[in-house]
Amino acid sequence: MQLLLDFLPVLAFFIAYKLKGIYVATAVIMAAMPLQCVGVWFLKRKISPMLLISTALVLVFGCVTLLVHDKVFIQWKMTVLDWLFALAFAVAPYFGGQTLVQRLMGEQVTLPSQHWRTLNRMWIWYFVFMGGLNVYVMYNFDEATWVNFKMFGTLGLTLAFVVVQGIWLTSKMPKNDDDSTPPSDKTR
Repeated sequence: MQLLLDFLPVLAFFIAYKLKGIYVATAVIMAAMPLQCVGVWFLKRKISPMLLISTALVLVFGCVTLLVHDKVFIQWKMTVLDWLFALAFAVAPYFGGQTLVQRLMGEQVTLPSQHWRTLNRMWIWYFVFMGGLNVYVMYNFDEATWVNFKMFGTLGLTLAFVVVQGIWLTSKMPKNDDDSTPPSDKTR
């Protein structure tokens, strides 16, 4: 359910763009993001800081886009958000000692501190790369290509990154040495 809620605003943006263009799509995502916050609130009774920041950026960059009638502002929103996330992952260890990725995943995963730092650096570089890739696409391709990249490219790259991260995590997690098979049964 959470994945669907996370995906709906981008899907609404994409559909609105295909039907009515960038400015209607901008207005649609500006309406969809606060609705997403309301939906998350009703489901979880809390809203993540990442969602709040993303919603605020959509509203600010969307307003500027519509006021000055220039699509570049809504296009920059993704890069600004990615680079803010990279910055948050980079500075989090200086405020509380733990990496941000450890704070987010630490209850589900047990890792030595050096692996948490490596994983945190992976996320930093992922966000830096995605922000830079967005800038590259928006300035080197047409608007329709940028919208398709926003819809399909970022989703595909994010899924690929999560799979690679999962494989890496699996290789680094401590092995369970507790073998519950009685010694007498091991010789059979």
